[in-house]
Amino acid sequence: MIENNHVELWNRCLKVIRDNVPEPTFNTWFVPIKPLQYEGNTLTVGVPSQFFYEFIEEKFLGLLRSALYKGIGEGTQLMYSILTTKGNDPGKVEIPSDNRSIPGTYVQTKDARKGPSPMDAPAPQDLDPRLKATYTFENFIEGASNKLPRVAAETVAQNPGKTAFNPLFIYGPSGLGKTHLVNAIGNKIKATDPSKRVLYVSAHLFQVQYTDSVRNNTVNDFINFYQTIDVLIIDDVQEFASLTKTQNTFFHIFNHLHQNGKQLILTSDRSPVMLQGMEDRLLTRFKWGLLAELERPNTELRKSILKNKMYRDGLKFPDSVVNYIAENVSESVRDLEGIVNSLMAYSVVYNRDVDLDLAECVVKKVVKVEKKQLTIENIITKVCAHFDVDTISIQSRSRKREIVQARQIAMYLAKKYTEASSAQIGSAIGKKDHATVLHSCKMVRNQLDVDKELRAQLEDIEAELKH
Repeated sequence: MIENNHVELWNRCLKVIRDNVPEPTFNTWFVPIKPLQYEGNTLTVGVPSQFFYEFIEEKFLGLLRSALYKGIGEGTQLMYSILTTKGNDPGKVEIPSDNRSIPGTYVQTKDARKGPSPMDAPAPQDLDPRLKATYTFENFIEGASNKLPRVAAETVAQNPGKTAFNPLFIYGPSGLGKTHLVNAIGNKIKATDPSKRVLYVSAHLFQVQYTDSVRNNTVNDFINFYQTIDVLIIDDVQEFASLTKTQNTFFHIFNHLHQNGKQLILTSDRSPVMLQGMEDRLLTRFKWGLLAELERPNTELRKSILKNKMYRDGLKFPDSVVNYIAENVSESVRDLEGIVNSLMAYSVVYNRDVDLDLAECVVKKVVKVEKKQLTIENIITKVCAHFDVDTISIQSRSRKREIVQARQIAMYLAKKYTEASSAQIGSAIGKKDHATVLHSCKMVRNQLDVDKELRAQLEDIEAELKH
């Protein structure tokens, strides 16, 4: 009898749905739906929560209606039932609908023994942890500025809730890798133990969810949901500042999780002592575990980050370009990675090699580069050091090839980087006249067009001048 074959009927509908949505969407929003019965031209299905019901009704109403028609037949209606956490038979309280007579209209049912549960989740493996899979420990580059947070994060990932680092409070300016690091913790925990209920959520989203629960009179369900989490990661907790009711709710969630040995991981753009508008009792709890600061990366770490990014993307830049970027972009790791992407875009669009000139152009669009005041003496010193020539020789009348080359390059760079006239440059370099300086600059430019080795050497010298 078709009346009793609700599983087969729902499976027919699922085939239609699966052909019309991406696989992750199908797994998240349709796999958890359980067919309960088919009676009187109405298919009753169980859903994990009120929130779940409201979401699929808003996003997939047309698709479900079409699936019912194709899988079962015209006139089929769908009834929802909120499943209890223990999986027992749901109590049903129909909510009247103005569109009840329209086939495919969805009539919600509730568990009569408990309020609606907007944040209730199905089994642990069905809870979307909201983690970014690409953020791992393997691609988080370690240096002196982030060593403590990195070590603490790996310790927590190995034994969540069982170390002294609870909560783990990671703070530092935007763009240094806080989000990357906490996602790496969550990904490691899920890889080690998929049954763990791990959830990454921004403080902003937490606030939005809380506000919705107040509006829908489901605050208790909101709190109950968060109290079931094994590893709770709240990003940018400074956004709770001055939100007294949100802070009060989070305080109770924090206490419950901490007392039950669950792991809390928090990030902020500043240390707890600098968080204005935060309740003292929360600030005290933030300091219960470990405060780990992410500092701005030093030059060597910035070089390592750039080289790692280039390696992942299969790119190869001259050392002079890497050095220039690392020395001038110091505020944010995101800026470093963004500049690499921009360099490649410029290179492809304008069909030119990635060189120091292009790097200078791109970097100046992202950060303010302090232009160093170069003197002719600075340039002579750097050129002589590069070619292993003493400064006395470059000032002499020597016609040795290596001396002449160093002298000409010094003149070329002096013309490019100083405001001195040709006569002043000639006077300072070998007591030459302005015509000799102009000739030397022309010779260097002509060589650069055909001599890749000289071009690379010149880039190295220019990078040193800007260091």
